[in-house]
Amino acid sequence: KKISFKNRIFLSNYIKKNSIYSIGIATVDEINKLNILNASLLSMQRAISKLKQKPTMILIDGLFAPKKIKIKYKTIVGGDSKIPSISAASIIAKASRDQFMINLSKKYPRYNWNQNFGYGTSKHLWALKRFGVTAIHRKKFAPIHNILLNKKA
Repeated sequence: KKISFKNRIFLSNYIKKNSIYSIGIATVDEINKLNILNASLLSMQRAISKLKQKPTMILIDGLFAPKKIKIKYKTIVGGDSKIPSISAASIIAKASRDQFMINLSKKYPRYNWNQNFGYGTSKHLWALKRFGVTAIHRKKFAPIHNILLNKKA
């Protein structure tokens, strides 16, 4: 959040060239079913399982860790601003999310995902009200849930 888009992409490419990393994702359906926290933990679990070299310890930003990991771990609140390896993982994750949103923007140009990167900006909320909710939107996210409720009423 503290790094500009341009610098985030640059740093992400640098980190990926000089590190062992993996990216895990959760689908919109999984996010809607599990909630955003549990879907994030599922994504993390998938990323860990895809690593080509298994670490002996995993440092995790936040309070929670995936339930099914069999590697020693430590959760660290605010870890992305305290621990360089967590900062690096956060940069790669955000740059990957940014690229995903840019690609979505090509399919759904009215929603400004190439500029808001999935955050509910006023322009995005306006587009939701004007053009409706897509299959990509998280139905349980409060603004989208409310739009869907108002359509039914």
